[in-house]
Amino acid sequence: MLRLFKFTIALLYITLIPATAQTIKGPKGEEFTRRVIAQKLSDPWEITYGPDNHLWVTEAKGYKISRIDPESGKRTVLLDLSQDRQFPRYDQQDEEQSGGKRWPQGGLMGLALHPELLQGKPYVYLAYIYEFKGADKEGDGCEAKEGGCYYTTRLVRYAYDVKDQKLTNPEVLCDTIPASNDHNSGRLTVAPVAGQNYLFLTVGDMGAGQYANGGRPNKAQNSSSYEGKVLRFNLEPDADKGQFGKWIPNDNPFTSERKQNAVWSTGHRNAQGLAYAEVNGTGYLYSSEHGPFSDDELNIIYKGKNYGHPLIIGYNDGNYDGLAAGTTPYSFLPGTWQTTYPTIRSEAANAKALGAAYQDPIKSLYPHPNKFLKSVMSKIKADTDKPDWPSEAPSSLSVYTAAAIPGWQNSLLIPSLKNGKLFRLQLNAKGNGITGDTLSYFKAPIRYRDIAISPDGTRLYLSTDSVTVTSGPSEEAPPDENACSGCIMEFTYKSGGTPGSKEAARKQNNQTGLLRQEQE
Repeated sequence: MLRLFKFTIALLYITLIPATAQTIKGPKGEEFTRRVIAQKLSDPWEITYGPDNHLWVTEAKGYKISRIDPESGKRTVLLDLSQDRQFPRYDQQDEEQSGGKRWPQGGLMGLALHPELLQGKPYVYLAYIYEFKGADKEGDGCEAKEGGCYYTTRLVRYAYDVKDQKLTNPEVLCDTIPASNDHNSGRLTVAPVAGQNYLFLTVGDMGAGQYANGGRPNKAQNSSSYEGKVLRFNLEPDADKGQFGKWIPNDNPFTSERKQNAVWSTGHRNAQGLAYAEVNGTGYLYSSEHGPFSDDELNIIYKGKNYGHPLIIGYNDGNYDGLAAGTTPYSFLPGTWQTTYPTIRSEAANAKALGAAYQDPIKSLYPHPNKFLKSVMSKIKADTDKPDWPSEAPSSLSVYTAAAIPGWQNSLLIPSLKNGKLFRLQLNAKGNGITGDTLSYFKAPIRYRDIAISPDGTRLYLSTDSVTVTSGPSEEAPPDENACSGCIMEFTYKSGGTPGSKEAARKQNNQTGLLRQEQE
């Protein structure tokens, strides 16, 4: 989210999360035990539960990829990419050393495992920022007049050497993905299309239109740019010639005879959550996305669809009419709101102009009224106040499809950066909408970054940032104000919960009983 929001000690629900197991209750009577299995990691960004029953972890600032045994907490570093990062740890330098240069939002970000990782295709896919175009410049390295901070992301496939416990033989899929100090997204997942698996990557809009990028052109609506998109790549190279063309599927929606294009969908702001699941026989690719001053979005990603940013924010409901997706206090920037974001004259008119390609979110959190949004934006533009607004800042997303916890089957589980909680939203029977209330779990003075789920659904794993502050281009609170800095926590379901229906209750009770027998 745009605004700096810092948890303070006065707001602590717990002052420290101990390593020993604690019991926690959920809003529907669920009972979990909480245990810290790793801590003091350098911003664990991605946690994936692998087929080897280990957690695969990336560290955003440490640039290390590890396997962690969730039973013992033993950690094995598979790869250290620090030498591939062509700029220093600005976050560890004082301003005199760095010249005011900013660490990019993220760093080493997404990780995805090939579905046949242990069956002859030992491939691991990584997305990380490797280049800062301003590294050798004086000062902050960004363009003048808030013209942007330009970084570059690389997408690479490695081979997992089981015997030596290393990632080897890197193959670059793409090394020209735009990046920034803000809104890089960077989530990876594998999902099928027409029965064949592909690799999907989210790329943010670079924060183009706000802060140090207030004068940077926003390209989320430009299908020839990778900024503000979901991209699709091959898991394995096809027969096309060239180093990079072989990794781009030939049937991507914006590929032309002259140029291949990895863009799968357009009009995204900062989609940090991406997960595939089948619900009652139909597969969906779900995403969670940060909104500006409201309207964090949950979307279903479809081929060639346009998700509206920065022309429609959240639902096509008119609450941003006359406003923009951002504002700045810089009077030299264009428009009513002093930003490269276009002024939204009418969301309805913009949706009509986008036509059949436009796709509304399945859920918006929370669509504040126009009057409230105008007040917030006016204060930011005038630079007279630091307003706050209700929002979640969804950092990731997983789909809970197991039957172990009563009432949870086919729910979206979304970690929150701003409010230090995991929230759960129940999907409808078709899987293409949300039903019921937003339920919150595991609240703490913490920034939950990612979530992984054990195959049987009895254990949830949540990673936490090393600091307790929102949005990349702003100051960071020290780790000692964080209840668990750079942690991975395990929440194990024990009992309780409210079944969705009598039939679901019988099914879930039977399966939970079988799971417990297997664990005994």
